[in-house]
Amino acid sequence: MSEIKWWVAHAKPRREKKLADYCQRHGIEVTLPCYDSAHRYRGKVVTFRKPLFPGYVFLQMMARDVGSIRQNEHVANLLEVFDQETFSNQLEDILLALDSNLEVRLAPAVTEGMRVRIKSGPLQGVEGWVEKRHGMNTVLLRMDFISQAAAIKMDADQLVPT
Repeated sequence: MSEIKWWVAHAKPRREKKLADYCQRHGIEVTLPCYDSAHRYRGKVVTFRKPLFPGYVFLQMMARDVGSIRQNEHVANLLEVFDQETFSNQLEDILLALDSNLEVRLAPAVTEGMRVRIKSGPLQGVEGWVEKRHGMNTVLLRMDFISQAAAIKMDADQLVPT
């Protein structure tokens, strides 16, 4: 008999919840860490559940189930977890942090000195360099205009590496 192991399913865009539902219906243990994101629309506050790791769903299954998951319409790729114990411990820690009602978010992978492009807002498409990080979410961005430099504070999640 095969043992149950952790696998990481790389889901197709915006299909994490559909994949999780499919797995639950077929008796496969699934973990999809999510957080609440509130947005204001026309004076109303609407709360959405968003995956903490967009594009990834964590599965516990036996090797015999791998084929059916790989062929699922919601899966782009299936990755084997080589260090099962470390992965399990890290996932437990993440779930514990989410259950504690602390604000848990992915820290953007933007570091000092990195060249970035602004992905949305009034400066969309403008490129610059990360001068300094302030906490988890704020960066000081240096942009060069007509041989002059300007610095602005921005949310790190508005930036993509170039």
